[in-house]
Formats: sequence, structure tokens, C-alpha cells
Amino acid sequence: MWTFWVFGVTWMLVGEVNAVGAFIGPWNAMMPAPLHLEIWEQPNRTQGSGRSVDCREVRQQNVSKRCSFVQTNPDCQMDGGFLSYLSGVFCVFPADLQPLAITLYVLWLFYLFVILGVTAEKFFCPNLSAISTKLKLAHNVAGVTFLAFGNGAPDVFSAVVAFSDPRTAGLAVGALFGAGIFVTTVVAGGIALVRPFTAASRPFLRDAIFYMVAVFLTFVALYFEEVTLAEALSYIGLYIFYVLTVVISTWLHKRQRRERLAASVPTEPELPRDSEDGDSSSFSGGDYREEYQPLLPSEESTFQILKHSMNPLDYRKWRRKPCYWRVLKVFKLPVEVVLLLTVPVVDPDREDQNWKRPLNCLHLVTGPLICILTLKSGEYGFYKIQAVFPVWGVVILAGAVLAMIVFCTTRNEEPPRYHIIFAFLGFLVSAMWINAAATEVVNILRTLGVIFRLSNTVLGLTLLAWGNSIGDTFSDLTMARQGYPRMAFSACFGGIIFNMLVGVGLGCLLQMTNAKLVVKLEPDGLLVWILAGALGLSLVFSFLAVPAQCFRLSRGYGFCLIVYYLAFLTIALLTEFRVIRLSTFS
Repeated sequence: MWTFWVFGVTWMLVGEVNAVGAFIGPWNAMMPAPLHLEIWEQPNRTQGSGRSVDCREVRQQNVSKRCSFVQTNPDCQMDGGFLSYLSGVFCVFPADLQPLAITLYVLWLFYLFVILGVTAEKFFCPNLSAISTKLKLAHNVAGVTFLAFGNGAPDVFSAVVAFSDPRTAGLAVGALFGAGIFVTTVVAGGIALVRPFTAASRPFLRDAIFYMVAVFLTFVALYFEEVTLAEALSYIGLYIFYVLTVVISTWLHKRQRRERLAASVPTEPELPRDSEDGDSSSFSGGDYREEYQPLLPSEESTFQILKHSMNPLDYRKWRRKPCYWRVLKVFKLPVEVVLLLTVPVVDPDREDQNWKRPLNCLHLVTGPLICILTLKSGEYGFYKIQAVFPVWGVVILAGAVLAMIVFCTTRNEEPPRYHIIFAFLGFLVSAMWINAAATEVVNILRTLGVIFRLSNTVLGLTLLAWGNSIGDTFSDLTMARQGYPRMAFSACFGGIIFNMLVGVGLGCLLQMTNAKLVVKLEPDGLLVWILAGALGLSLVFSFLAVPAQCFRLSRGYGFCLIVYYLAFLTIALLTEFRVIRLSTFS
């Protein structure tokens, strides 16, 4: 299978280099600028005019003209990304083998979601946790800032990439709204089905109100088909206000609890118990790895440390895990090896803080190199200084010198005082990896939309929303099954608030320049309004139904949420395929 996969991708890459006018993203910087502009400004021979034509009209062209159509039509050009997927389908693969190309794209899309999940879970979030620990942030502040950023990194980066182009802005809106509906109905309903519980009243009402305000702001932006600078700043400002509200309300709750405890004099010490906010301390019976520690300490050589730190597989865990876990681990291994070689991880809970001297020194070379090669799809990395020396060469030389200095001034046994700097480096490099993978995801989804004549909105509310939410779904349901349904239910609303406010606000702010302080949106007709209305209706339903049940979430409530999502998805797909339509949006 791997041989077939590598052969297919290699064929596409080689074919794109040889195809006329088709090229891979990182080589754009090496192409002459007039040629790049000429491709965008060349008139569309197929339509006989210089104006841009919807790229989804490619299926209406003759088979022999489809390649030139996607190469000369400005609407088919994709900014960023390492591969030109449209050219791969219509210029490299023959018409009879296009189903094979689509299959490879879908497999690559699923693998990109694996890359996003592994990067966020094992590299992005741990470094964020180390940074928050070093900055001595309170748990509630870290939860609504760094932890939310770590959990929502794929959604936020996907939204930022999609908002960079008005043609794919519907993809971001569909993904954010689709993920919101999916999480607040399927995930929340699944938690209630797995373990009925009583929700915390004040946190639920607070999060529901803030999320409804965020949805309303997005609804207004869609109505006017633009996001101004003031509106983008209002998203960020609302999120800051939300963080302050969480901090202040938690502080008041703890203060009231201390006053009640001080007023009552217990006759015997209280046993630790779970609090409403989930801030009680917990302990475990120890780490199973302690029994494998050697009786006599032994020092490993530098080469042994490097070899062990580059191995992502724990053989003891491998023997205990089921078969499906092993299969998934095999698919993750190539990604984990590459990330281990490029992304440092700082763990303040370990005695050595995960200090691996030879590997961390290597990170000083590979980390900055990855940053410069993934930024703008390598456009800056392949730029040649004075038309002689490439930027990536300068980065390698500077990183090698710095790595030699760190290696000569540190020891294998203990981390240096500046070890926390590696957490910031790991945060930056993992963010660049996530951004690069998110760019490819957006480009593949837009390519699939062109091939199957699907709108960006329906792709966002289905494939992109499901792919970005699958990790949260399993983690929240597992948390509920283990006896923490209240915490899992709170995570449903807390995460999507961050994704909506920061995803739209930051995504639009990064696209604004001094000359253009407005981001244009191109909503996909009736489907967008069905999406926004369905999300608003689900929030209103929960906002009224949960207090009416005295905040008791029963299995009946969970069943109603899941049925609601299935009904919404059916209506959305029927609208996409124009079974349901209004004359106003035709």
C-alpha cells in the first residue's frame, strides 16, 4: 500500500513539473516574476474574455481543454500550498484515471488530519502547557487561553488560511459553524447519552450567551458580505472580555467557598472531593514506568540519548494495546519521527524537563529551517540573497553555529537554565507545521469542491468540521465515560467560543493591510443562512431546555440533539444539491 501511495504522489509531482504552466508551490519563488503574473493575466481562451470564470465550470469543458482551463483561469489559482491539486487532476492524470487521483487526494486528506492531530496533541499543546507553567498562569486563565489555543489550533489555522481568499471564506464559515453545530449537538448529546448528569448552571449560561453573541456577529458579517477592521477587533475584544469574565467569576466562586468553609467549623477533616469547577487536586497511584527503572543508575552516551529520543514507539505500550491502535500507530510513525526531529518539547513535570542534549541541539538547525521552508510555501526560504546564496543556507549555517555553542556549554544530565526557550521554539515550529497542513487541507477541499461541483460551505460543515472535531469528540466522550461529564460538557462550549472569535477575528486581521481594511466574504447563497439559522436555533434550544430541566441533562435531551443534527445535515445536503431552493437564491 505504501509503495502504491508513494508511486502515485511521485507521479503527480513529476507530472506537475513537466506540465505547461503547472508548478509546485515552493518553486514559485524560483520562477521569474513576469511569468507568474502572465499566468494570472492571460485571457481565458475557453470563455473568450479576460474575466474570471467559476472554476467549477471545468467539467463543462472538453476533456482536451480542461488542463488549459485550470491553468489560465484566475479562479482556479490557489495561493499557498506545496502542490497544485487541480493541475494534478486535469493535467497529470488521464481522464480514465481521475478516480484514482481523487482516491489519492482523499487518502492524503485523511492523513493530513492525522498530521494535524499528532502535531497539536503531542507537540503544540505540551509546549503551550510548559509556557503557561513557566509564566505561572492560573489554571482557569491557562484553560481559556493556552489550552483552548492548543485544542483549537487546527480550526483556527484552517480558518486563517481560508479567510485569505474570498473564494474560500465560505469554507472557513462552514467549518466554524459546522463544527459549532456538531459539537453542541452530537458531542453534547453523546455526553448526555453516555452519562446523564447535572450541568453547572452559571458556566453553562455564561458560555451559551457568549457563543450566541459570537454567532450573531458572524451572521451580521455574512449579511453585509464583509468584515471591517472594527468588526475584526470586536471579535478579539469579545474574547478578551470572555477571558476576564471567566477569571473574575472563578475568583468570586472560590472566595465565596472559602467564606462558607471559614464560617463552618468541621469536627473532622474533609476528604478531597471533586468540585463543581473541576479544580480539585487529584493523584494517581504512581507511574507504571517506575518498576522498569534500573536499580543502579547508569549514564547513557550521547549517541544512545539521540537514538532513544528519536524513537516514538514504546514497546511496552505496544504489547498491551489492541490491534486497531497498532495499525493507527503505524500510520502515525512517519509523522512522529519527522516531528521529533524538528520540534522540541519541554515537559516541566519531568525531572529532566525532557532535555535531550543532542536532539535539542539538532532542533536548533531543523526547527528554524522548517519555519523558513513552510512560510509562504517556501517562497522566502528559496529566495537567493544577491541572487547567489539561498536563505535556507543562511539559516542552516546560523543554526549549526548556535547548536555547536549549546552542545559545548551544556551537559547530558541536566537542562540549561534557558531550556524554556526551546518551548517557545517548539511552539513556533509546531504552529508552522499545523499552518502548512491546514493550507493543504483547504486546497484539497477546494479541489474536491471543483471536481464534484460542491460549495465551499458544505465542504466546511462536513469534511473540514468533522476532521477538526473528531479529536475533541473522542476526548470528550472518553472523559464523560470515565466519570467527568460536567468537565466534558464545559469543554464543548469553551473550545468553540475560542474557535469562532479568534478564528474569524485573527483570520480577518491577518488579511488586512493599510490599503485594504475590509475582508470580503462570498457566502454560498441559501446554504449559509440555513447553517447560521440551524446553529442559532440549536443554541436557543439548549439555552431554554437545559434550565427548564433544572440543568439536568438526560438521555432524552441527548437523543433530541442528535436527531436535530441529522435533520439539519439532511436539509443542508438537499439544499446543496438544489432539491430545496428558493427563487431568491436561485
